Amino acid sequence: MSRLVYSTDLGRRCPDCGQASTECVCKNVDNTAPSGDGIVRIRRETKGRKGKGVSIVSGVLISAGELKTLGKELRQKLSTGGAIKDNEMEFQGDQRQALKTLLESKGYTVKLSGA
Repeated sequence: MSRLVYSTDLGRRCPDCGQASTECVCKNVDNTAPSGDGIVRIRRETKGRKGKGVSIVSGVLISAGELKTLGKELRQKLSTGGAIKDNEMEFQGDQRQALKTLLESKGYTVKLSGA
């Protein structure tokens, strides 16, 4: 199977759906906010990370684009790395108290979950 990624008549193409990259329908991010109770929960996880802990923030009811922007801002303020996966933000290390303070200053209702 040939996967065309560029064409002289349309320019750059999406390798998945074959449409022009400006008209691609398969990579459009769902910009609707997820549903939930409105309480942001912060937990620490080590499972599957070879003992390295991460702080996971879930329950932020904003769109994917806004979540990405918020995650970048928080990572810069904490001077740490992280990622966004499945509408959850992951931050390296135990950053629960700092995240709680930062998110409460932005007007979110925050709870620490887990031990």
